[in-house]
Amino acid sequence: MGDPVPPRSYLYVPGHAADKLAKAARRGADALIVDLEDAVPLAGKAAAREAVVGWLTAGPGDLPIWVRVNSGPLRDTDLRAVAGQPGLTGVVLAKVGTASEVADAARVLADAADHDTLLMPMVETAAALLDIAAIARQPRVYQLQLGEVDLAGELGLEPGADDAELAPTRSQVVVASAAAGIHPPVGPVSRITADEAALDASTRRLRRQGFVGRACIHPNQLPVVHHVYTPTAAEIRAARDTIALLEAATADGTGVMLDAAGRLVDAAVLRGARRTLTLAERAGLG
Repeated sequence: MGDPVPPRSYLYVPGHAADKLAKAARRGADALIVDLEDAVPLAGKAAAREAVVGWLTAGPGDLPIWVRVNSGPLRDTDLRAVAGQPGLTGVVLAKVGTASEVADAARVLADAADHDTLLMPMVETAAALLDIAAIARQPRVYQLQLGEVDLAGELGLEPGADDAELAPTRSQVVVASAAAGIHPPVGPVSRITADEAALDASTRRLRRQGFVGRACIHPNQLPVVHHVYTPTAAEIRAARDTIALLEAATADGTGVMLDAAGRLVDAAVLRGARRTLTLAERAGLG
């Protein structure tokens, strides 16, 4: 699936906002999601699609670029327009309901001679939750993204400050991703743009729950998200020590041992340590 660890941040950029598109690559995000769906009014869909294709053709830079396409009748038109565009990493599929919809999107891309573009289904409906395991196993799926605003509305949830009401659905997405062998899901967007402490707490909660990285709707959110998903010096040292311990144990033929704190070190712990070091490298701390 490409990178061993996905981006720490995906910044949403409205596809119809030429000024924001022009500056997007310099905002500091690890990756961009150019939006043709919710951010674009219905009357402006065609113009936004054309503008995004032109922007992609011009070469927006070295960042991973994703395009969120519309659901329903506009989906295939969007897919055919962006298929095979230079610099396109993947397509975010809005309001996916079933695995067959993901397979259909892949076929549309293939019919347009695009066999490389990745897919990121958005889990924002009850139907998607019921088919989540099959959705995660579809070819080309790089990562899942949880759309909590729409999902909470459909389920009638009223999340509190600790997001406890959302924990069960978050776990479903994390488990499905792990079972399918794809990257952990990207954390859902937050409406918090000015309260850094609240955003930090929310993002740390997502990290503990198994999400890697977070989608952002405003550049102000990027520093907080990056801080949460950038390992500390102590975490980097611990990861290096873990790898050294297990490698030594493997060389001795034991395979399992305890660290300095008396905690078990095995292959599962090793995967976490390697993920920590990869995140450190992405942040320039390697």
